Amino acid sequence: MKAYIYTNSYRVTILSILLLFIGSGCSLTRGLKGNESLVRKVTIKGMDSEFAELALINYVDKQQQPNNVINLQLYYLFNKKGKRNIGEPPAILDSNLVEFSRVQIEKFIQSKGYLKAKVADTIIIKKKKARLIFTTTQGPMFRIRKFDDSIPDQKVRALYRANRNSFSHLQPGGRFDNDSVAYERDAFFTLMKRNGYYDFYRQYINFTYDSAFNSSVVDLRMIIDNPPDKPAHPIYTINNTLITISASNGRNTGTADTIQVDSQFRFVDYSHRFKPHTATDYVYQLKGDLFNTDMQTVTTSRLSELNVFRNVPNPTYTKTSDSTNRLNTKIDIIPLKQMSDRVEGEFLFSGGRYGYNIGNTFTDRNMFKQAVTLQVKLNFSILYDNGRNSVNSTGVENQDFKVGASLIYPRLLLPFKVTRPGKHGVPHTTFSTNYSLFYQKGLVERTSFINSVTYDFMETANKIHSVTPINIEFSKGSIDPIAYQELLSQNRYSYIYLIGRTIFTTGSQYTYQANGNLLNTFGNFTYFRGSLDIGGNWLSGVSKVFNTPKDTLGQRTIFGYTFAQYAKAEIDFRLYHSLGGEKQFVFRINPGIGVPYGNSSQLIFEKNFYAGGANDMRAWLPRTLGPGQFNRGTAYGPAGTPNAPSAGDILRTRLKYIDQFGEIKFITNAEFRGKLANDFFGSILRGALFVDAGNVWRLNKQADNPNGEFRFNNVLQSTAIGIGGGLRFDVSFFVFRLDAAFKFKDPQFNGTDQWVLINHANELFRSGTFKNNYLQTNGETYNFMQLNFGIGMPF
Repeated sequence: MKAYIYTNSYRVTILSILLLFIGSGCSLTRGLKGNESLVRKVTIKGMDSEFAELALINYVDKQQQPNNVINLQLYYLFNKKGKRNIGEPPAILDSNLVEFSRVQIEKFIQSKGYLKAKVADTIIIKKKKARLIFTTTQGPMFRIRKFDDSIPDQKVRALYRANRNSFSHLQPGGRFDNDSVAYERDAFFTLMKRNGYYDFYRQYINFTYDSAFNSSVVDLRMIIDNPPDKPAHPIYTINNTLITISASNGRNTGTADTIQVDSQFRFVDYSHRFKPHTATDYVYQLKGDLFNTDMQTVTTSRLSELNVFRNVPNPTYTKTSDSTNRLNTKIDIIPLKQMSDRVEGEFLFSGGRYGYNIGNTFTDRNMFKQAVTLQVKLNFSILYDNGRNSVNSTGVENQDFKVGASLIYPRLLLPFKVTRPGKHGVPHTTFSTNYSLFYQKGLVERTSFINSVTYDFMETANKIHSVTPINIEFSKGSIDPIAYQELLSQNRYSYIYLIGRTIFTTGSQYTYQANGNLLNTFGNFTYFRGSLDIGGNWLSGVSKVFNTPKDTLGQRTIFGYTFAQYAKAEIDFRLYHSLGGEKQFVFRINPGIGVPYGNSSQLIFEKNFYAGGANDMRAWLPRTLGPGQFNRGTAYGPAGTPNAPSAGDILRTRLKYIDQFGEIKFITNAEFRGKLANDFFGSILRGALFVDAGNVWRLNKQADNPNGEFRFNNVLQSTAIGIGGGLRFDVSFFVFRLDAAFKFKDPQFNGTDQWVLINHANELFRSGTFKNNYLQTNGETYNFMQLNFGIGMPF
């Protein structure tokens, strides 16, 4: 859900919230008693750069780490008489905890190979504010002089030595530290669990070392013991598998559908809702396979991803009664409620424009007893415009109705057999059909009907491919007769062609995404999403072979309709850089280009790019930026009066949200994100500062969009810049977002006049010469600031 709000009262109110804590001048020590002091700074001295202060401070007790100023102010503001638990209490100096922290830092440094390390602490108090200084003497780093192993089990020894180089951090000459020893133990334990050693435990792995303390070297030995009273560790293989599906209430009562699928699988379904292969297709431990804990995890993950089961535990294993070292598998799962219905809504308010969007999604999770998902979506939106020079007496600007249905199979439905593709994620085959009706009063009525088949599958856990081999689209536009004559009289042929033509076309699409599963983390990584959309080539070939007729514009037709031919590509590349803790810097580049060719001289309406909105250029409303330096005021002529709108006013109003498009897009965003408060009325409060830059451009010079074309020597001049800040309220299952964005550089103006926020800051929240002139030229008020409400992160 998202909404856009833009009035003086809302702007002042929300801006006040954004600046609530920044301008706070309240004393940080006002809540202290007697001789209490507030810890405000912690410094750690004497360590090499490899142990940055940010890492060592994690070993200072949490109660002795300096407060976040906003968290502390929230605590003072809301925790009167203990009625609330918001923010964080003051970090009051405690000498016992300081000593505890000193010992913890010392142990950590020693565990990293500095066995002689010592740490001293100093406390400095001034005006009830305490500074803690931990001074380290790290001493020499101990290194491994010799490493060997003692493993009596020959198979285990061979497995260890064959794989050791791929995971071991313990090498002669290397650092001797506890982390490397623990990593060696865990890595080999995992290796054993992947190779059939079901009964293997970490306790079998031990290390002994002799230290020449004065020489700072260590001789290290790894010992892997055999099980008590056994000459070797047993290796287990998979035997039979029992899958039990409970009723929705979790009980196994009444009669059940019981099927012996094959020599391995026995299927028992108390819910009577599933066919066996729905579950057996995603069990990755087959009869005769070595026990492998990775496949155990994959099985659990894939059954959960089907979205028809809840409480999917890891499979459990029992040993067979004979001495063959085989394991019987048992999987117990509970189904989700089969059907659900979700209602969604959003509200838009901007000056004299307001509207709403209502949607409903019905979901059946288990069609045909095969975990096939049926989704039916309905959506209706309407926009009112009661502003100046509206040509619509009722105030209705436009309406949009959409209905669509999708049938999603949790497998790839192909005419040929493929290797099981679900190891890294459940693949999907989606059949979808969608109908939409867009109506803008006094301008156009457009209908479209789209059918497609899409395959989604994962190459690895981080790489997703989406292929739409066939996408069939039929769209029809009908222009209001009066609007048609107005467009015709002003030679606006491209708009007539854009919104009024009827087309039939087919296309294919491909999308590749990398690292989408990392988007909610705070580490260092890059995200990439690239898409390619090509349409009309197959129809072009058919039309040439059969020499189909041409229309009055010389374009070939199929079944009496022209078809679109185009290629469109778009990239979304992001760099996520951790700044420590939950602070993060994000940089995004989002270019795109669409090229009509062959049977088309212009991209169809739905394939063009638009800028503005809560997810790219946040200082502009959707579809209100560009193309290039296009200025709607000068392009349509002077404005009239509220009682006597000019021809330019009428045309501006008719083409609102339609004339600012382009075949080229380039958007960049830079955003700093950080946590402001741990507990803000039950949510984590995060903040953001951002800069957005970019625009859309026409591919070639067009009379209808003067100064809207892309030129390399004019890219900077025609690039828009917005700046702002925002709050994110993280309530675990979703993030509610509020952003305030300001137009900093507006390309519809020329030269230094583009720097609107610098030149006209005094008119940010009131009218003046600049706004009055803009109103006279464009027939509407210039808005410096845009407020965006939304669910989820912008990118």
